[in-house]
Amino acid sequence: MRISEEKKKKISEQILSLLFQENPHLLFTSQIAKEVARDEEFTKSLLEEMKEKKLVVKITKNKEGITYLKRLRWKLSEKAYLVYKEAQN
Repeated sequence: MRISEEKKKKISEQILSLLFQENPHLLFTSQIAKEVARDEEFTKSLLEEMKEKKLVVKITKNKEGITYLKRLRWKLSEKAYLVYKEAQN
């Protein structure tokens, strides 16, 4: 099934909004996928695209500094956070 670029953009906006609402908490890919009701692999591909655009930051280590083997956590980049915060005012 093919998803149009417009729909991908809207889903990406939902993800960014979710990350803004949950800030400063970091969310796993599976949590994000569940909230936006999308497949984890599709959600991960959108997050990777947003990472390239510097909208989100990928966290690969836990609090103790141990690298995740199969999980990734995500947060809104500082730049994107400031834009969202300004838009809220």
